[in-house]
Amino acid sequence: MYRILLADDEPLICRGIANLLETSGIAIDKVFIALSGYEALDVLRMEEIDLLITDIQMGEMSGIELMRQARLMTPWLQTIVLSAHETFHYAQEAMRLGAKDYLIKPIGSAPFLDTVRSVLLKMEKPVATREEMSARLQEHFRMEAPDPARTEALRLLFAEPADAMRRLAAMGRAPHGPNFAAAKLRLDLEGWARERGTDGKDGPLLRYAALNIAEELLGSKWTATPFYSGEDELTVLVEWSETEYANAGPNKASLLEMLGRSLHHHIRTVLGLGCVVGVSQIAHGVEFVPMLGEQATKALAWSRKHKDHYVFYYGDFHASLYERQPTEDEWNALNNAIVEKAKAYIDSHYGQKGLTLHEIAQKNHVSANYLSYLFKKHTGFNLWEYVIKLRMEESRRLLTATDLRRYEIAERVGYESPEHFSKIFKKYYGKSPSELKKE
Repeated sequence: MYRILLADDEPLICRGIANLLETSGIAIDKVFIALSGYEALDVLRMEEIDLLITDIQMGEMSGIELMRQARLMTPWLQTIVLSAHETFHYAQEAMRLGAKDYLIKPIGSAPFLDTVRSVLLKMEKPVATREEMSARLQEHFRMEAPDPARTEALRLLFAEPADAMRRLAAMGRAPHGPNFAAAKLRLDLEGWARERGTDGKDGPLLRYAALNIAEELLGSKWTATPFYSGEDELTVLVEWSETEYANAGPNKASLLEMLGRSLHHHIRTVLGLGCVVGVSQIAHGVEFVPMLGEQATKALAWSRKHKDHYVFYYGDFHASLYERQPTEDEWNALNNAIVEKAKAYIDSHYGQKGLTLHEIAQKNHVSANYLSYLFKKHTGFNLWEYVIKLRMEESRRLLTATDLRRYEIAERVGYESPEHFSKIFKKYYGKSPSELKKE
């Protein structure tokens, strides 16, 4: 059953689309409606959503900006864009951000539902058995064995870049960069065999499937080369030209984290295969590729400390911690400090309209993914639940202790619209602001 979020600032359009979806015969669990980009982000923070359908122009936050924020939060979220503007720039940017289709209003019911069905049916589902996995491989993946000479040259690139570049150039496959990053994926082949009671002979097939998933996933959005780097390990070399690097924006660490999370999600979802991902920083020049490989390996090693976490970015950990194993007290003190600093920042800024997880993470100099994980582990609730808790407590205080109007309170606690504020308030307290005020 699928969960769909509609984002459009015209309530009648939202209701009409929701009714159309609910009576379409598609296996839909629930359709959520958001009347602004900010409201849509709140839904995405609090609910598991499979498909986002968004208008391109919505007040203060455009559909493009909503997609950008949503992509960082949930890289595997599927998106369809609706627009009254047949503008190439909008369509180009939407597709670059991963939109599955760009539909021009008004659109007929039949073509719209055909698009929704197509997107949902292509969403990957877990494979339970070896036979199903083999069938999926034959149906979906290119059945081409990797070139052993190229694989060997790519492995050599992480040890002797100059020699490897000569070999790759002779094959016509040399990376151009000049900006590079690396990700390493450790596949839990033993765990897969243990869970299914098999003899472990599926290892080569699973390795091959994981490589193909990485190639298909990264091929359309990144200049990235995945290859076998060990019996249970894949490495991905990511590269950007100077223009691509400039266009990636200031928060490139979030893009790398997003790449790692997307790889983990798809390998887990499609194959039922666990994996851990270590992601390096970015360096300029192919001569630094060995250093990036070492960073990804060191990031991967932190899974020993966080057995319930799966994507690790090298920049999240203090450099001194790589030189030795920290004591348990040192480790807890460091993580507690990150969480407390995040709480302090939220305490001071929860009333800020447009506050994002990535802003809070940047103030802590850690990735949003790692901060979310630590916050939940140390406090028992997710970071955005804490933001809402503070906003709701302050709004209740203002309702009972002042004569401020609903729209004034909504503004003070960080909500774009009084309607959205009232919806969150009623969900949190079980009664509307006006009902509470009367009491």
